[in-house]
Amino acid sequence: MSLISVVMSNLWAKKFRSVGIAAAVALAVMTVVSLIAVSSGLESSAAQLLEIGKSDFTVEQHGISDIFYSEIHQSQLRRVETTPGVKSAIGVLLENVRLNASNPFFLEVGIAPQDLTDFGVTVVAGHPYAADAGHDLMLGWRAAQDLGLKVGGRLFVNGSWNTVVGIFSTGIAYGDLGSMFPLSTLQAHEHAPGTMTLLFVKVLGGHSVDQVEASITSQDRQLATITTAAQFGRADQNITYLQAAATGSTVLAILIGAVIVGDSMLLSVFERTRELGLLRAIGWSRTRVVRLIVGEGLILAVLGSAIGVVLSFVATAALQRLPQLAGILHANFTEGAFWRGLYTGLGMALIGALYPALRAANLAPLKALSHE
Repeated sequence: MSLISVVMSNLWAKKFRSVGIAAAVALAVMTVVSLIAVSSGLESSAAQLLEIGKSDFTVEQHGISDIFYSEIHQSQLRRVETTPGVKSAIGVLLENVRLNASNPFFLEVGIAPQDLTDFGVTVVAGHPYAADAGHDLMLGWRAAQDLGLKVGGRLFVNGSWNTVVGIFSTGIAYGDLGSMFPLSTLQAHEHAPGTMTLLFVKVLGGHSVDQVEASITSQDRQLATITTAAQFGRADQNITYLQAAATGSTVLAILIGAVIVGDSMLLSVFERTRELGLLRAIGWSRTRVVRLIVGEGLILAVLGSAIGVVLSFVATAALQRLPQLAGILHANFTEGAFWRGLYTGLGMALIGALYPALRAANLAPLKALSHE
């Protein structure tokens, strides 16, 4: 009988214990994959936010807990604009409002009308608002479709009725689901005159983006520059904390799961002492016994990991349907999330099975055969 046949036979003989071990692995993998998917979803949203302005990099307030809490003042914008190598710097104010149950995370962008073209905005219907318009706005074409509004329509937002004077496109889905207001109007509504959330910076040809970024942050330590979503944690600590939680949960899942797997497999070794002694007596080497025990753990780990990935889809889908998270939580299942889940399951099995396997391999055949 081949080794794999013996492994499968043993797992089937103790099917309830096998199911228990696989379930423990599945729960651990589900937790890890779900956390990574949520973290990746936030990074993806961040990437879309950064891409809206068609810039070389963005500038935010350093060390904030949420990007929407960033505050950059007019004097800081002026310093960035005069930094050697900077072609242009566009300041925008970002806000999120609960428009309705279907749009709990509705994006508002405050931007001066003269900056729209450089910001990458194309007006596809109507016209831009005036710089001092108090109750005019533009809608992204996706938002206009979702809300059933056209040019001339009215939208109640920010405590008043506003007229849709234009429909725009940015080429970025996240931006096209939002709205745009005159910068001064949104600043007045938020009681934040002269304050912006982000600066979108373009660099002159022939200048190094990295050097320009370094110049900006060296002259103002309160600012952080972001080129890619992977760097987003330098400004938005929530993503950094979530990434740390995903890493911590992976380590804890492996350690706690290894104890559960090890305890179950050690009990299995005790129950099969005579069987293992017989295998040793008929010529099985210690190495082959180790491979037998570890093989059982690995098969259960792969099975549990597969179940855990399926459960992570179910769990995140359920979370996204909660009224408190609808429209806000967006899971992004990347290849890295699946690999992390597999590593977690295999780590649990390998570490957990190591001691039981060594104990089984070192059983004295005669003593094991006399075991009751």
